[in-house]
Amino acid sequence: MIRPVLGTIAVVCHEQQVILVQRGKEPRAGMWGFPGGHVELGETAMQAAARELLEETGVIARPRQYLTNIDVIARNETGGISAHYLLTAVLCDYVSGQPVAADDAAQAGWYPVDGLETAGLDLLDQVVDVARLAQRHMG
Repeated sequence: MIRPVLGTIAVVCHEQQVILVQRGKEPRAGMWGFPGGHVELGETAMQAAARELLEETGVIARPRQYLTNIDVIARNETGGISAHYLLTAVLCDYVSGQPVAADDAAQAGWYPVDGLETAGLDLLDQVVDVARLAQRHMG
């Protein structure tokens, strides 16, 4: 039986830009989104967001608050559910480092929130909405 899996994404918004990574592995290889991954047993989603950010980009950030939750429900060719993830979006305060792709990220970098739609990136669902939400929370 397939059950939902808890994951987290690190949303680092600094100087009107966010860190995005291009997925290097399936599912959704080649698409762009926030660094993130599975929450490990005994780890909070906030701790996992900071860990995944460091593993995928080398950037250090301090988790600030939960922004929102995102349901990702993948369906197979017959319409059945093949995977279900609940992702917690964690707003993080930038501390140090420049994004360099590592772990399962193919590319990583800072991207301006304004203009994400026209940046020519194949974005995962809700990236623009979450980036704007983060920008509003950062003031």
